[in-house]
Amino acid sequence: MDLTILYRGPLASCDYDCPYCPFAKRRDSRAQLTADRAALERFAAWAAAQREDRLSLLFTPWGEGLVRSWYRRVLAELSRLPHIRRVAIQTNLSCRTDWLDTADPDVLALWCTYHPEQTPYDRFLAKCRDLAARGIRHSVGVVGLPGHLEHARRLRADLPAHVYLWINAAEGHTYTDAEADRWTALDPLFPYSRHPHRSAGLPCRTGESVISVNGEGTVRRCHFVPAVLGNLYDGSYRQALRPRACPLAVCDCHIGYVHLETLPLYDVFAGGVLERIPADHATRTDASGAAPP
Repeated sequence: MDLTILYRGPLASCDYDCPYCPFAKRRDSRAQLTADRAALERFAAWAAAQREDRLSLLFTPWGEGLVRSWYRRVLAELSRLPHIRRVAIQTNLSCRTDWLDTADPDVLALWCTYHPEQTPYDRFLAKCRDLAARGIRHSVGVVGLPGHLEHARRLRADLPAHVYLWINAAEGHTYTDAEADRWTALDPLFPYSRHPHRSAGLPCRTGESVISVNGEGTVRRCHFVPAVLGNLYDGSYRQALRPRACPLAVCDCHIGYVHLETLPLYDVFAGGVLERIPADHATRTDASGAAPP
């Protein structure tokens, strides 16, 4: 079967402290980090063994995963397996990038977020250019707060044209039409993020071809619906996979509403759903980092 899995283990520590971030921040103890590593390696071993399935994997840690060696190693190893169609992770791109030399650039992808208050602009831009030079698929994004607008404009001007710059509507922020137009000028898909999507009773791919898994192997349809479908490691989740309607009133997070069948986003992001790359931005780069003619 073709299965997309959103994995989120117990890791919650981050090297950034963004006040607008919806993810809880804390400093993980050594014991917590050890537990996270064990959970990730267990999941990776399970994924590696599923040779009869075709898997697409998105890692969505509460904290920053790529500053931890075990995330870098696992992503690189999974990218080299023939039955893994895509392996991607959400990241602030603060980690080093030499580990990417051991990954398959046709499979691995990064969903990168720029946080202006947390890192120097030139450092972040240099990391993005390094990804392009390595031929690593990636998208880059900014949270749509008023103070971030000029940063986003600068980033759009400096990134290669084929690199998609996405804008996330800030949680709890209401946009006037004029404000929305300014963000849409940078990201034509911003209107999908501007308002929560009505989802109650509507068909969604989660729970059928998309599932969410935590560090204990508990399977849910997505990160936002608490009902348990089974466990990954005993296989009990598989009998629960079927078409189902969304039980929530609205869905306001991209990793959720992208799977709604009532939205055209599987076509918009064809080939790049997990790493948030639209089909018309999927150009691979050459070794110099420039888009081919």
